[in-house]
Amino acid sequence: MSLGSLKSLLTEAATKGVTEARAKIFGHVLNPTGKRSPHKILRKKLIGQKVAEWYPYDIKKDDPLVMAQQQQERLSRLEMLKRRDKGPPKKGQGKRASKRK
Repeated sequence: MSLGSLKSLLTEAATKGVTEARAKIFGHVLNPTGKRSPHKILRKKLIGQKVAEWYPYDIKKDDPLVMAQQQQERLSRLEMLKRRDKGPPKKGQGKRASKRK
């Protein structure tokens, strides 16, 4: 065994040890083969909770009084349109039904 190969072997072992120690200290993931790893994606923070916190709470979904009020407003608006003959046609009397005749 020659002196050059022994020196390179020792250098390689030392750098490998230093690399492993650095990874352990700083929390890095070793990837000596260089293959693709999901670590980069898994390292990121999850954003679902932040997105959910961004939007305010909607009281309309839970309060039956609010839902009843909206339904009442919708029915009164529909009644007003029907009085002016602008409401939706009865079933089977729309544009499409009149074209078939």
